[in-house]
Amino acid sequence: MVIKNINLETVCGITSKLPENELPEIAFAGKSNVGKSSLINALMNRKSYARISATPGKTQTINFYNINEEMYLVDLPGYGYAKVSEKDKIEWGKLIERYLHGSKQLRAVFLLIDIRHDPSANDKMMYDWIVEQGFEPIIIATKLDKLKRSQVQKHVKMVKTGLNLVPGTKIIPFSSVTKQGRDEIWELVETEYLGNEEEAEE
Repeated sequence: MVIKNINLETVCGITSKLPENELPEIAFAGKSNVGKSSLINALMNRKSYARISATPGKTQTINFYNINEEMYLVDLPGYGYAKVSEKDKIEWGKLIERYLHGSKQLRAVFLLIDIRHDPSANDKMMYDWIVEQGFEPIIIATKLDKLKRSQVQKHVKMVKTGLNLVPGTKIIPFSSVTKQGRDEIWELVETEYLGNEEEAEE
C-alpha cells in the first residue's frame, strides 16, 4: 500500500457514538505497551502520527485513521494495565465490545502479542473473546528485534501454545525498528480484506 494521505478522522471515547463509516475497517487490539502505536505508525509510514506514550494505558479512545480515502486503521484501547481503575477497565471493555458488535465495516482484528514472553492471562482472555465475537484474529508478534534470529521459531511456538490458537491462525512476527513484517501485514490486508464489500459483517 502506497500511503498518500492519512487523517485521524474520528476519536471515540466511552460515551461517544461510533461512526457509521462507509470504508472497510481493520482493527488492532493489544495490551498496553505491546507496541500498537509503533505498529500503526510503521504501517502508515509515519514516525509519530499515532501518539506513542511512555505511560501504558494512555490510549483510552478508539482512533480511526483514514488511509488514502480507501480504508480505516482502527486503534483500540490497550488492555491489562494495572494502574487503571477497575471501573475504567470495564468501561473500555464495553467500548471495545460495542465497536466489535456495532461496526458494519470491520473486516479483520489483529491482536498484538509481545513475542518475548508467554502470552499473559489478559492476552488469552482477549484472544478467546475476539474469537467468541465471531472473528478470526491475526496475531502480530511484536518486538521481534529484541530476539536473536535463532530464537524466533521457538517464541512463535510459545505464542501459539500460550494462546491455544485455532488451527490455521496466522502469526506475523513484526519489528517496529527494522519494519520486518510490515509488508506482509499490508499484503494480507490488501489481498484478503479490502474490496470484499459483500463479505462485510452484518
